[in-house]
Amino acid sequence: MDNFRTIIPNHFTLPRRINRLGELAYNLWWTWNPDAQRLFARIDTILWEKTNHNAIRFLRLVDQARLKNLTNDRYALDHYDRIMRSFDEYMNKKSTWFANTHPQHLNQPIAYFSSEFGLHETLPIYAGGLGVLSGDHLKGASDLGLPLVAIGFLYTQGYFSQHISEDGWQEARYARLKFEELPVLPFIDNNGNPLTVTIELPGRNVEARLWEIRIGRVPLYLLDSDVESNSPSDR
Repeated sequence: MDNFRTIIPNHFTLPRRINRLGELAYNLWWTWNPDAQRLFARIDTILWEKTNHNAIRFLRLVDQARLKNLTNDRYALDHYDRIMRSFDEYMNKKSTWFANTHPQHLNQPIAYFSSEFGLHETLPIYAGGLGVLSGDHLKGASDLGLPLVAIGFLYTQGYFSQHISEDGWQEARYARLKFEELPVLPFIDNNGNPLTVTIELPGRNVEARLWEIRIGRVPLYLLDSDVESNSPSDR
């Protein structure tokens, strides 16, 4: 771990008093904590709905005047402080169920592999029930304090939304993921370059970038083959 790390991109311009909103947006803990969701909605309810509850995109688009108003609202600041206090207590808690029940296994990580993870509506890297189940497993593991590490794939293409045309035909509208609007953190080396791994396949090697999504206490590491050095089919 000394040779690479993830960093939270500086996508936001936030007042110092509430600058940890960016940290909160990049940890999906808020997605299963309604009071944290209400904090984002409190800033701008209309924009929160327009962005489909995408905390990253929301903070990139929110009007600076609304953020400033928040810092002058005593009740809003109490809400912010309460959420950040709950978040810190959750992340730093030592007496979790797993720590109390199986302390001898705390230093034995559990590897969890899945082809898809349904974590939130704004992160379309899942197709159905398997992804939703996998996502719930990670959230539950975080709550229980399991030393779980999840591994999967970051699909940049292939997800679509369905619409019905005026003449009654179903249409598929494909969307490409915009990483700058998602809670996905890039792994970089000590020189600031994207970290990749090499996978040996029949007749060729494929490079894959590494990304991290934080689900409470649980890290999810994703492989992304959409790398320039790969062939179009491998990408």
